[in-house]
Amino acid sequence: MAAEVDAAAKALLTVWETARESTTSRVSGAQLRVVMVVEQHDGINLRRLANRLGMLLSSASRLCDRLVAAGMLEREPGRLDRREISLHLTVESRRLLTELREHRRRQLTEILAGMSEEGREALLRGLREFDEAARRQDESIAYAEPPGPWPAADVEPPPAEWTAGEPPAARTA
Repeated sequence: MAAEVDAAAKALLTVWETARESTTSRVSGAQLRVVMVVEQHDGINLRRLANRLGMLLSSASRLCDRLVAAGMLEREPGRLDRREISLHLTVESRRLLTELREHRRRQLTEILAGMSEEGREALLRGLREFDEAARRQDESIAYAEPPGPWPAADVEPPPAEWTAGEPPAARTA
């Protein structure tokens, strides 16, 4: 069944990819994933973002640095702990997501117009059920938190190169 769904979803995936490619002049595919996760989880911190994306903290940080420089993300110090950084979308990134979705919806509207009413309704029912199943599976995935003595709050753990819990000597400019 998975192979049949994979084959049948080819046109849908093409619509998504075409819309995504329309944004590549402004952001990469990886950066777009970051923007989409931050949209879903406004105020997410860097460590949780990296966990959600399945990437190293340093890689997520570099992606966010580029997005901040491009005016797509804002970093805000935490209210309780200034070391905690929360991520938020900018007006520009929201505009990009709106354009992406509008592009996708125009293409989908054209394709759906070629289907029967019954076919469209069956497709929608099936996709909704698929979405519910995927969300249940996503909720059951525990995003691993790095072990350590720090609080469970969104505070970054110390770098691995720190030995015996002591930070290296501070550098000043």
